[in-house]
Amino acid sequence: MKHLHNSQMHRLKQIQFLPISLDQAWNFFATPSNLNEVTPEDMVFEITSELPLKMYEGLIISYRIKPMMNIPLNWVTEITHVHEKEYFVDEQRQGPYNIWHHEHHFKEVEGGVIMTDLLHYDIGKSIFGWIAGKLFVHKKVRNIFEFRRKTLETYFCKKLI
Repeated sequence: MKHLHNSQMHRLKQIQFLPISLDQAWNFFATPSNLNEVTPEDMVFEITSELPLKMYEGLIISYRIKPMMNIPLNWVTEITHVHEKEYFVDEQRQGPYNIWHHEHHFKEVEGGVIMTDLLHYDIGKSIFGWIAGKLFVHKKVRNIFEFRRKTLETYFCKKLI
């Protein structure tokens, strides 16, 4: 059962077409308070830090979330990289994951923007982490991104790839 104790990185990639300008896409996603707009209500997601109007490299954002069984968890992320209108990266500094590295990429195309999310995450080496992953964490992460896809589809006019 050695494989149960090894840390394993998981990867999720989601590509979505948004029928808006690059400026509109960047302005929406570079505004930290808009994170609430694309997070499922059942996570009881509450930002607990003061937010600037626009994100910047080094920005620390703290949250209180209830991802399962209504148990509150504190989560702290840092915006580690920002390349204006191309990409930004948020990484967990404190929270339920061993590693959380989320890249948000934007590419202007005819008629809109291709947005690519690339998430690498690891829930830890313990047997509990492995079991939690198998039972609900991986599904929960996929559900969050599916909710986000559907919300953005509605919010920005129902065009997807």
